[in-house]
Amino acid sequence: MTKKEKKERAAVVAEKLKELYPDALCALEYGNDPWRLLVMGRLSAQCTDARVNVVCRELFKKYPDVYSMAEAEYADVEKLVFSCGVYKVKAANIIDFSKIIAEKFGGKVPDNMEDLLTLPGVGRKIANLILGDVYGKPAIVADTHCIRICSRLGLSQGKDPVKTEMALKPLIPDSEQSDFCHRIVMFGRDICSARAPRCEICPFKDFNCVK
Repeated sequence: MTKKEKKERAAVVAEKLKELYPDALCALEYGNDPWRLLVMGRLSAQCTDARVNVVCRELFKKYPDVYSMAEAEYADVEKLVFSCGVYKVKAANIIDFSKIIAEKFGGKVPDNMEDLLTLPGVGRKIANLILGDVYGKPAIVADTHCIRICSRLGLSQGKDPVKTEMALKPLIPDSEQSDFCHRIVMFGRDICSARAPRCEICPFKDFNCVK
């Protein structure tokens, strides 16, 4: 497929996803609080968004902001996030990056990739989630849904998240990137699942998708 053909296909995919999911909402219930989204993004690794939403109701009740989390005891946070898996590492990351944000960034979550990547446990996927959802910047969140589906549709290749991100950036308009990624997640849950894709009702069934 040529670059032009890929761009044309990406436009078709983006438009169809917009029809299917006009409200491109983040599945994490973070209440428009950048720090809470950062915490939830970290907890969501190898864990469902639904589980993270449940866990964080109690977590944010006890630690409602970056400053209270920065003073938290590791053992206390470990207990609260236990069901999200890899709980010791996640608890340590959450407390440690809260300390850094409180002390180095005046309590404000950084608005650029360079600073976000200095935070413990924060990789490009979480950083892009923050940049797109919070700061309205161009950002491709290459999560498992995005990687799998875009590869199936021929918009990217392989399973490497950074390569997927870089492949999609020139195909999706800057202003559409964040919403596109949220819609891909919804599509992945509803139709294009990993184990049992519902190809018979897929709007892209004529694309000769790679399984």
